[in-house]
Amino acid sequence: MIRRFHLTTISIVLLTIVFQSLAWAAEPANRPNIILMMADDLGYGDTGFNGNPIIQTPHLDSLAQQGVKLTHFYSGNSVCSPTRGTCLTGRHHDRYGIYTANAGHLPSQEITLARALKSKGYTTGHFGKWHLGTLSKTESSKGKNRKPEINYAPPWERDYDASFVTESAVSTWNPGLGKRAVRNPFYENGVPVDGNDESLKGGAARVVVDRAAPFMKNAIDQGKPFFAVVWFHAPHEDIQAGPDYLKKYEGHGAAAHFYGCITEMDEQVGRITGMLQAANVAENTLIFFCSDNGPEGKQAGGRRMGTTDGLRGRKRALYDGGVRVPAFAFWPGKIPAGTQSDSILSTLDYFPTIQNIVGYDMPDDRPLDGQDAMPALTGQAAKRHTDIHFRYAAGESSIIRDHYKFLLPRRELYDISHDRAEKNNIAAQKPEVAERLERDLIAFFDDVQRSQSGGDYDDPTYKPYSAWKPLKTTPKSAKPKRSN
Repeated sequence: MIRRFHLTTISIVLLTIVFQSLAWAAEPANRPNIILMMADDLGYGDTGFNGNPIIQTPHLDSLAQQGVKLTHFYSGNSVCSPTRGTCLTGRHHDRYGIYTANAGHLPSQEITLARALKSKGYTTGHFGKWHLGTLSKTESSKGKNRKPEINYAPPWERDYDASFVTESAVSTWNPGLGKRAVRNPFYENGVPVDGNDESLKGGAARVVVDRAAPFMKNAIDQGKPFFAVVWFHAPHEDIQAGPDYLKKYEGHGAAAHFYGCITEMDEQVGRITGMLQAANVAENTLIFFCSDNGPEGKQAGGRRMGTTDGLRGRKRALYDGGVRVPAFAFWPGKIPAGTQSDSILSTLDYFPTIQNIVGYDMPDDRPLDGQDAMPALTGQAAKRHTDIHFRYAAGESSIIRDHYKFLLPRRELYDISHDRAEKNNIAAQKPEVAERLERDLIAFFDDVQRSQSGGDYDDPTYKPYSAWKPLKTTPKSAKPKRSN
């Protein structure tokens, strides 16, 4: 009796797995292939689809034209590591201690897109820049102060089946060499690759896609949906373009390196989409593209030729030039082609959007800070129902609600629907709006502090690995002067 019951139980389990597999196969739209593409330090005005008259990005332009161009899309922060955390978790980066670039790490307790999608039968891969923790327990590209043992958090221990990554930025040409490669090798599935390896010569984007494209093709051949994160290094410093790309931009001086490395990246985007089309899976592939923050440098010049298309500020600023980035979404048949959305969206929205597409249920009630973007991507959204909050290294913070943006500690208020360049501070004209947004901004980060201390995890072993720093709310000019 016991043996018969045991066999029957096994049979039921096997039948359940078979029926579940058949159900998934019958509903491919519920499990599209998903690709998150991101450039590094690409400004709002640095693509053809956003009107750049010089930089050649035909493949990005084509994808944007075949999908929806996002004109008001925000990165998670004005520097890279925090933004990358928001892409994968849908949660503000301070909730898990990534306050700025090269700080903290992605805790194992965080539920990421890779973890969620693996539970839905996806094969998962991460390619290019990681920047969410160290890849070695003994060394870091940033030295001992990065505390590599404490901040060790590689993708192969964060639910990725395959990975080919660097800890931080490398040169955009011959990425295995140069000063950026010191203590910063590519790790292929956890194994460091010698910087002189021939496979690392040439354009950094090509080096990355040489690993990313076969991963995708292998999943397609096996009939499995894939989740691929492709985070390019261009056009982050060190900025260098190869000879063929410099020829494309003769007459532009040092700027040719900036333009050329973006075009090299664009070609590799075309290589990915060409492979998807040849494999007849482009129709069932969702692609998101954006940049991690605004362009480097105080102003455009030399190899730092990034532009903001008139937005105020650049990288490290919480004005829109630092956080409003070029972006689009592509999903044939689901997202109307040739459309544009002016809805306010964010990298925080990736997780809840994909979560709803695949039907993933969170196992707990930890807060998500983004929202499902599909209504906006398909032209249905009228109004955003969640605020977007920023904090740069505890020194500056801001909140976006509706068409208002409020910043601390300067207590600036802008109507970003009519003041795109953020020139007219209307805090004095609308004190009630400024006071309400300031109160809510402070309250939000009080809740974030609770998360950072481990309040979202049912794990008594979790310990915050960096001290929480309260918001700066007092402008320097308002601080009392010391008496002599």
